[in-house]
Amino acid sequence: MADAQSDALVRDANGGLPRLREIMRRLRDPQAGCPWDIVQTFATIAPYTVEEAHEVADAIDRQAWGELPGELGDLLLQVVFHAQMAEEAGLFTLDDVTQAISDKMLARHPHVFGDESRDKSPEQQTVDWERLKAAERGPARVLDGVALGLPGLTRAVKLQKRAARVGFDWPSTDQVLAKMAEEMAELVEARDTLTEAEVTEEFGDLLFVTANLARHMQVDPEAALRAANAKFVRRFQRIEDWLAEENRTPDQSDLAEMDALWNRAKAMDKAVPK
Repeated sequence: MADAQSDALVRDANGGLPRLREIMRRLRDPQAGCPWDIVQTFATIAPYTVEEAHEVADAIDRQAWGELPGELGDLLLQVVFHAQMAEEAGLFTLDDVTQAISDKMLARHPHVFGDESRDKSPEQQTVDWERLKAAERGPARVLDGVALGLPGLTRAVKLQKRAARVGFDWPSTDQVLAKMAEEMAELVEARDTLTEAEVTEEFGDLLFVTANLARHMQVDPEAALRAANAKFVRRFQRIEDWLAEENRTPDQSDLAEMDALWNRAKAMDKAVPK
């Protein structure tokens, strides 16, 4: 049974981060905690961590500022969850996490917390940031340290940036576009003549080059795809709404009709001032 001090803290609306830490400690308590929370591991929680980070990004994309505190709270909970599991295993604590990131921020910003000049562009500061990261990693292969758990397109861009820093890169988008056309032709050929595994490989090559094109054009491919997904949802839901006005659903329509309605929805988007 929890003591009075713990109960007072978890019910204190102004308890801040200590309140959240105590809530998580109570949820993980082997005797009185939540059965679901108790059995979780780093591996089972990791997908939720990634999902919550994407939901933060989605709220920002939609400028849903009223939702953002809740989404950031969900993401913060993931950090506290991992730290609680680590503390139970004797690995590290949340204090270690905050100390590590604080120390890193001081080390990576000598132009703010040290003697370096602040008279640099954001672009130069980005270069300096990567230089400091490389120094922290020490001797390593060029592509070491790019997290495997990143979304595929994001990881592709990071790998390509690393390779570009040592000169392994096309000089312009023209070469990237030519490579994309080459990969598209190979995918068409694979569709007709190769195995499923080979088709998958060729499709992966095309996506990798697409990420490279995004990098050369200074486009975040994940953000671009999220926007395209949102646009698809918006337009398809308009199709559903227009069919509903006639008491019909999409499965009671056909491709020709829905394609015409899609073009109508597309025209509405274009008519909205940017």
